[in-house]
Amino acid sequence: MSVGVSPATPLPPASDTNVVTSTFSLVDYVVFVLLLVLSLAIGLYHAYRGWGRHSIGQLLLADRKMGCLPVALSLLATFQSAVAILGVPSEIYRFGTQYWFLGCCYFLGLLIPAHVFIPIFYRLHITSAYEYLELRFNKAVRVCGTVTFIFQMVIYMGVVLYAPSLALNAVTGFDLWLSVLTLGIVCTVYTALGGLKAVIWTDVFQTLVMFLGQLAVIIVGSAKVGGLGHVWEVASQHGLISGIELDPDPFVRHTFWTLAFGGVFMMLSLYGVNQAQVQRYLSSRTEKAAVLSCYAVFPCQQVALGMGCLIGLVMFTYYQEYPMSTQQSQAAPDQFVLYFVMDLLRGLPGLPGLFVACLFSGSLSTISSAFNSLATVTMEDLIRPWFPHFSEVQATMLSRIIAFGYGLLCLGMAYISSQMGPVLQAAISIFGMVGGPLLGLFCLGMFFPCANPPGAIVGLLAGLIMAFWIGIGSIVTSMGSGRAPSPPNGSSFSLSSNLTAVTMATLMPSTAASKPTGLQRLYSLSYLWYSAHNSTTVIVVGLAVSLLSGGMRGRTVDPRTIYPVLPKLLSLLPLSCQKRLPCRARSQDLSLEAAIYPKKMNNGMLRGSRDQEAMAVTEERPAQTISPTFILQETSP
Repeated sequence: MSVGVSPATPLPPASDTNVVTSTFSLVDYVVFVLLLVLSLAIGLYHAYRGWGRHSIGQLLLADRKMGCLPVALSLLATFQSAVAILGVPSEIYRFGTQYWFLGCCYFLGLLIPAHVFIPIFYRLHITSAYEYLELRFNKAVRVCGTVTFIFQMVIYMGVVLYAPSLALNAVTGFDLWLSVLTLGIVCTVYTALGGLKAVIWTDVFQTLVMFLGQLAVIIVGSAKVGGLGHVWEVASQHGLISGIELDPDPFVRHTFWTLAFGGVFMMLSLYGVNQAQVQRYLSSRTEKAAVLSCYAVFPCQQVALGMGCLIGLVMFTYYQEYPMSTQQSQAAPDQFVLYFVMDLLRGLPGLPGLFVACLFSGSLSTISSAFNSLATVTMEDLIRPWFPHFSEVQATMLSRIIAFGYGLLCLGMAYISSQMGPVLQAAISIFGMVGGPLLGLFCLGMFFPCANPPGAIVGLLAGLIMAFWIGIGSIVTSMGSGRAPSPPNGSSFSLSSNLTAVTMATLMPSTAASKPTGLQRLYSLSYLWYSAHNSTTVIVVGLAVSLLSGGMRGRTVDPRTIYPVLPKLLSLLPLSCQKRLPCRARSQDLSLEAAIYPKKMNNGMLRGSRDQEAMAVTEERPAQTISPTFILQETSP
């Protein structure tokens, strides 16, 4: 099966040299333990400061008082996990710098959330992103979205929790499951007790540790092999520096179009509608601060991607001069980086510990964000609407208990993650398979006023079915062809296989395997197109069902839940042209019409007003294309 790997893909050097077991020194363990202690201390500090006075808003949204910089670093840390720290250098080492072009998607992937999703979510003054779905559609759509998100995040957390523990076990012999338990318990405690404010400030600390750990490897590694100039020269000689591959085929694993445009949809599913990120936007002091924090993520993402790529190039150059041991050449791709770091930094006490702390920082930041967001959606979307009489104290305590519960659940999911393929692509595949339909559901609501609740539900189900059909079909096809099952992305490597043999298999797609046809070709769709394909399925099916079921006839839409695409485009025209357009007055009146709508959904009801009073408002207003009647009907108990 063709995987889009250039013939210049390098073969990892292997030798029969005896393996020298790498172990941590006392200083390394001190550095590593210090990370855990400080992370826990930050969480407990914020828990202690407000103990007994925490409201549910303070616990879940940091009282909406966070500044731009900490929110930006927390946004970065949330999905800049050990998965990326381990996976990106391994990807560059094995397949070249084509993956570097993923940075092209960051611009649109962050610009669109800043100007489309953030304004809508922030102005609705919601706590959970899925409250939007009730305001736009109805309660059933909100519950469907919430359950889908919970499924997505619980599985992903298993991957993130397992990854650094696996790496640490491989190079130091540290017990795998003791490491998993330590990471999970520390993270659960400070997240449940300290709330979102503790999570954000620990993210800031952990982001700095991640950058320091990666920077140490780049500096020491490049110095040892003769400088970054020599690194680039060696990589170029071995064909590791990739040009722009303009092949438009979406079944080729990595091309410029796949990375730059398929990656946009993946970014939107992460930074546009994922509750973990939306929650951070909503914790900002102002809407402007939320937008600025999204802007600030862009250069940070570029730096993080660049550092990961440089580590991969340095690692390749290093092993040209210092051949791998037999054990290293047979290791899983996700273990390459730790073996390299332990080889490189041996004799420099503290630095191996710093890099392992860097890995665990990535995992802690991602897992804590997931626990907090899962507790939020469970509390706001599944519990409070059905038990509206909970006091603030009861709701706060229950949120903490839910966060602890998710911590225990994710510990169990770590074992399932151990059965997955290479960590980086497994994680991205899960987000593409489940995150794509959720992105499509929000886009259906925001950009298509004719979409109705039946269309939204059927569209979401169609997107999920399509996602898992292609994903599972890819795994089954791989197993049927005699290869070990891999993530549904068209790659063909295995965790337990000898890397040299696997690389040789990918170098000769024309002889090792016939070109896939029919459904097998569909199953080889690049994993970076998953979000685009699945979100498009939701929109197309949702619109078709909505139109067949009468659209919004007899129902009305809250204008605050719709992004005015046409007025925004028309505003780009010269003023003289705008004055001649008949739709000008309508676009200007939307804000006035929106003023009559309730400002906040609370427990599925309108806050500060009764249904009879709200209905009286609608009776006094003349019938218009846009009125609040539908919202009142759908949210009344």
